[in-house]
Amino acid sequence: MTLTRRRFLTISAVAACLPGALAAAPRHWTGQALGARASIRLDHPDAPAITARCLAEIDRLEGILSLYRTDSALSQLNRTGRLDAPPFELLECLSLAGAVHRASGGAFDVTVQPLWALWAEAAVQGRRPSPAESAAALRQGSWDDVVLSSQAITLRPGMALTLNGIGQGYVADRLAALLEARGLTDILIDTGEMRALGPRRWPVRLDGGGSVPLSARALATSAPRGTCFDAGGQDGHILDPRTGGPVASPWRTVSISGPSAALADALSTAACLTRDEAELDGLMAAFPAARIEAALMA
Repeated sequence: MTLTRRRFLTISAVAACLPGALAAAPRHWTGQALGARASIRLDHPDAPAITARCLAEIDRLEGILSLYRTDSALSQLNRTGRLDAPPFELLECLSLAGAVHRASGGAFDVTVQPLWALWAEAAVQGRRPSPAESAAALRQGSWDDVVLSSQAITLRPGMALTLNGIGQGYVADRLAALLEARGLTDILIDTGEMRALGPRRWPVRLDGGGSVPLSARALATSAPRGTCFDAGGQDGHILDPRTGGPVASPWRTVSISGPSAALADALSTAACLTRDEAELDGLMAAFPAARIEAALMA
């Protein structure tokens, strides 16, 4: 049983747009990013130096956003309930999470980490949490109990945050900014959430068929049962803070594009928490620059 979402990070540059790149040998790296498998492929004369910069940026961001590193800013916040002088990236990521929380009527809530940890531990024991256990986890606090400022982020005792529904997209955005600063274009970054740079139209296949020509835009897909707590595949990994359990979603998968991968990532997760087309349309109305590319019913 796998309780973490598999992620693949690939950076591909179009050789024809870069002088001398046709003669360059492809460079390939595989490793870990935010607790998941990652890889970078870059065809460019300066591929080793560019790849090294990307890896340094991934490591820096893991030091801020990762739940898997005990020394990260997020882990410190979860452990102590307070983080003084928080990094800009954590504040930016959480601010966007708050905007999606409000637009979703509270359904998208990064404070579900205690609930997620409860379900994960119960799954290891071969059971589901009791309603009383889930209610106790939810009583630890909600987004309304998070205090954000440039001076400090504070949580109520017992609270903890997860960025699993937004963090991978945010990493893609930061890598995109790094590569754009070097003047690189016609690039597709894939962290499981995709971010395209430049005018090239990348044909990205969608779950269930069809494709999206992705250009200067991001795309994310979420599936309520893409990863499950139980061997039978019924208890999906997206938890509903309104019920304390896996979301009872009418959607099999939802794909959303937007100006940033973090936004597309958060919205595709939030979309899985909507109960019908009217709720989904209401969520999207708050973000006119984003759009639904596909929403497949279960």
